[in-house]
Amino acid sequence: METDMENNMETNMQTEQTPLLLREDRDGVVTLRMNRPSQFNALSEAMLDALQNALDAVATDAAVRCVVLAGEGKAFCAGHDLREMRAQPSLDYYQALFARCGRVMQAIQALPVPVLARVHGIATAAGCQLVASCDLAIAASSARFAVSGINVGLFCATPAVALSRNVSSKRAFDMLATGRFIDAATAADFGLINDAVPDDALDAAVARKVADIVGKSPAAIRHGKAMFYRQRQMPLGDAYDYASDVMARNMMEEDAGEGIDAFLEKRQPAWRAAS
Repeated sequence: METDMENNMETNMQTEQTPLLLREDRDGVVTLRMNRPSQFNALSEAMLDALQNALDAVATDAAVRCVVLAGEGKAFCAGHDLREMRAQPSLDYYQALFARCGRVMQAIQALPVPVLARVHGIATAAGCQLVASCDLAIAASSARFAVSGINVGLFCATPAVALSRNVSSKRAFDMLATGRFIDAATAADFGLINDAVPDDALDAAVARKVADIVGKSPAAIRHGKAMFYRQRQMPLGDAYDYASDVMARNMMEEDAGEGIDAFLEKRQPAWRAAS
């Protein structure tokens, strides 16, 4: 039977030999694939850094139209790396770790382009937080979701921030207080994901959603995503004032004129490339 030291050595060797995060670029779509399959893509410090660096790079790349976040192996993401966390039992360390994780989640929403989670297997604790932080999510019907920290004596406080912004208060608190798993159909009903599809149809469903997004005006999507999250934090009147200004500025974009002209002329629009 392998010892913990041998397991750690194996993990370190894998990290040195293969990237923790795989990036694929194709036709304006960036796929970021977490690559710790033997650890169910747990969010180690190194994985959080890799995600942050990749998101920062995407944020400044005008050619990117959409991001797909996925996981290698049998699971999407099993949350924080508990073994790594237990190895450094200090308040300062934990505060810095959870703050780092929070920055990654906020970076997803701060991106000017939509981020879609492709979910299979499990998405638990901070992995569920990751799904909730994405703009869109499509899951295989066999996928399962939980904020299960409570089962090991830890209330999933930071995942609760994202979860409670997707799911009603009573449903979110039920998941947080019991640690129970929900299936993909229930996650769709709760509003945690957009769709649950048969396992063998997952990639096709993701591709269709991405194609729908990429087929729209890059300028309109960028205006819209920033507006969507900002207005949610405003009082109703302020939100309308802000949204009215954003929509007026969007109307001044070349794409808006082209899109309206194309509609009136019954032809496909020719969108201007993102700048």
